[in-house]
Amino acid sequence: MAEAPARTSLAELATLFLRLGATAFGGPAVHVAMMQEEVVRRRRWLTDERFLDLLGATNLIPGPNSTELAIHVGWERRRFSGLLVAGLCFILPAALLTSAFGWAYVAYRSVPALGFVLYGVKPVILGVVVQAIAGLFPKAARTRPLRVITALSVLLALASVHELLVLLGAGLAAVAVRPGGARGSLPAWAAGAIGAVGAGAPLVKPTSIFWVFLKTGSVLFGSGYVLLAFLRADLVRRFGWLTEGQLLDAIAVGQLTPGPVFTTATFVGWVLGGPRGAIAATLGIFLPAFVFVALSGPLVPKIRASRVAGAFLDGVNAASLALMAVVTLELARTSVVDVPTAIVAAISAAVLVRFHPNSAWLVLGGAAFGLLVQVVRAAPG
Repeated sequence: MAEAPARTSLAELATLFLRLGATAFGGPAVHVAMMQEEVVRRRRWLTDERFLDLLGATNLIPGPNSTELAIHVGWERRRFSGLLVAGLCFILPAALLTSAFGWAYVAYRSVPALGFVLYGVKPVILGVVVQAIAGLFPKAARTRPLRVITALSVLLALASVHELLVLLGAGLAAVAVRPGGARGSLPAWAAGAIGAVGAGAPLVKPTSIFWVFLKTGSVLFGSGYVLLAFLRADLVRRFGWLTEGQLLDAIAVGQLTPGPVFTTATFVGWVLGGPRGAIAATLGIFLPAFVFVALSGPLVPKIRASRVAGAFLDGVNAASLALMAVVTLELARTSVVDVPTAIVAAISAAVLVRFHPNSAWLVLGGAAFGLLVQVVRAAPG
């Protein structure tokens, strides 16, 4: 039986995850970093070790990792009511923003430009991820074998080996090198499951939209870029509901807005079916995450209590940190584009690692910096 969680008010959970959902630009690695700052460092709801266990668990189930991590935190604090509040509040800001973009796109056939915001925000979120890696590394790579597994996972990720294979390989390697070897059994759920849900109808009805996105949310491992491949296969090639250009616009909106990248589905749903289509797509793509966490959440303490399964989770945690490091390199290539952004990234990382301020203020400061730069560049003379 799972241990009872410490009491945290639902209002406190709602306030935190609404704020994170409204300010967490930059994708899953940044979301994880911001959650680690809030729930481990600032509020001490979780230890670093427990946070890493939850992060490892999310990497082994399909769906949006950062959203599932938010749902896990809600489960840890208030069980099912916390699970729903944390997950829904993290999703809501991005869903509303992408709905607004969907309305504008249908009405005006274009997406409002937010480049000036991202110019200043991206270097800041790079610093947020660096802070998280610096804080988690001593726990995730606390032994020599785990440090070797972390380094090998980085190399495999850089070689474009699938994330799930990296995670499973790291887990099995950690079991193999633990004292006593690989005797015992791994949890059945650890291998994940990939199935298909039939979907599709010639007309774009809310029910059709729901089933397409439910299938996607049930089988998709990886990042928002993996989401692009899934949506292209169904929405462009199989059903012809979107053009290639429309799909790229949808992915751009998901990248430009804070919160889960998977709210790209909300934008697509609005374009295909208006408000009801947006609701159907959002429910479809995120519903599996709530189900998977509800099923796997109670198992995490039991996995940690098992020597073999615990070693497997240690390996997964090391690989998760490695994947974050590789994502950081990708973020650096897209966020540090000139001298001003390099300075912002360096200052943000130094301030966050040394003083641990609330990163939301730095994100807002980055947005203001981006606006200022654009105003200066647009000034005559």
